[in-house]
Amino acid sequence: MINLDDIDITQTPPTHEPERQYYYMAKARQHVKKKSEELGRPLTLFLKTFGCQMNARDSEKLVGILEQIGYVEGNDEHSDFIVYNTCTVRENANNKVYGRLGYLQNYKKKNPLMKIALCGCMMQEPEVVENIKKHYKFVDIVFGTHNIFKFAEILCNNIESGSQVIDIWKDTNQIVEDLPVKRKFSFKSGVNIMFGCNNFCSYCIVPYVRGRERSREPKDIIREIEKLVADGVCEIMLLGQNVNSYGKTLDNPITFAELLREVNKIEGLKRIRFMTSHPKDLSDDLIMAIKECDKVCKHMHLPLQSGSSRVLKEMNRHYDKEKYLDEVKRLREQIPDIAITTDIIVGFPGETEEDFLETMDVVKQVRYDSAFTFIYSKRTGTRAATMENQVSDDVVKDRFDRLLKEVQTISSEKAKCYEGKVVPVLAEEMDDQKDGYVTGRMDNNSIVHFPGTEDMIGNIYNVKLDECRGFYYMGEIKEDA
Repeated sequence: MINLDDIDITQTPPTHEPERQYYYMAKARQHVKKKSEELGRPLTLFLKTFGCQMNARDSEKLVGILEQIGYVEGNDEHSDFIVYNTCTVRENANNKVYGRLGYLQNYKKKNPLMKIALCGCMMQEPEVVENIKKHYKFVDIVFGTHNIFKFAEILCNNIESGSQVIDIWKDTNQIVEDLPVKRKFSFKSGVNIMFGCNNFCSYCIVPYVRGRERSREPKDIIREIEKLVADGVCEIMLLGQNVNSYGKTLDNPITFAELLREVNKIEGLKRIRFMTSHPKDLSDDLIMAIKECDKVCKHMHLPLQSGSSRVLKEMNRHYDKEKYLDEVKRLREQIPDIAITTDIIVGFPGETEEDFLETMDVVKQVRYDSAFTFIYSKRTGTRAATMENQVSDDVVKDRFDRLLKEVQTISSEKAKCYEGKVVPVLAEEMDDQKDGYVTGRMDNNSIVHFPGTEDMIGNIYNVKLDECRGFYYMGEIKEDA
């Protein structure tokens, strides 16, 4: 990482990245230092993340940049700098942000020093940006998903101009490495391996706000993970909208399976997770890589969305019921104990009772370890939003309740099978419900609570699962296991 003290901010800013951003970090730090000295205290920041793990990883980068500039993390939205990293997968996510902005307007009237920045997927929608320009003029900075690396430069422009800065890119092929990151956890970290999505599922806004797929070079991924391991990280999560299609955009294409095998060789790394996998790209080579790589957790999140081949075609998912079930069969033939989780949408436009029963049939055949179930939410800007035969609320609720009951019954039955076994568990945090206990995760992502102390966090222990309580376990360490 570049030392900000070595940068001469009286010179013309560099044209190359990331040097250009470190120049603006150094410049912004001078402004922040001056204001802090005037106030007699450090300036505070508060960042709230809406949405997925991709957003969470982006937020770690933003906090890393702000801390280099001189901000310290505050506890709430009464801080000097508020950043909302937004999600727009569902329209109610947008409404949450607008609601929070109403509160911030009152805070800012009392503290004119406060800066407010909005970024993330929601900002990639032109109508949102126009709404902010018109109704939320007190927002200082607006930028999107494609130029997060420019945060320091955008902030500097705002400080020096004293006016609102809006910097939205429609798309990009640019990937900027080696910028600061402030990790939420010392022992685990997400690692982006690719950005964007090419799938255009008819219900999903992500390709429009995250752009087309672009993969990071494998050498950059390996180098980042090696640095993380040297800094105490034992578990990494490889992140992408569709990790199964990793590597296709590179000048020297490699597959996700090949990347997994390379990551598995990294000394000191103990666990490898990844998400999300699209069923249309699940190869036999990837299945074998999961089986053969000892550090790869035996857990696959494989979104189904619907069990009806007809609905899947309307969703533009590029697989049918039979192909999906065949993939599950191949997974379990090679890795019998693999945990399979999924996403399911109920009430997609035109879904009939027969279509819904096809979904229930897949759930009964696959017997998921757990499932995220969603009621279809019309998303303006997607093809599905304009489809006819939107399913009525009462029908959707009935189907959702039936599905949820089935999923929970099966999940509980599967979880019960682990009772009494001794399994490796990564201690992740102190249990907030029971004093003297820590909370950890098994290889299959299940939660376990067991007696422990704070110094155990970040280490893996052999834990006997004494009691299954539905969707988590109570256990105890077995030293001789």
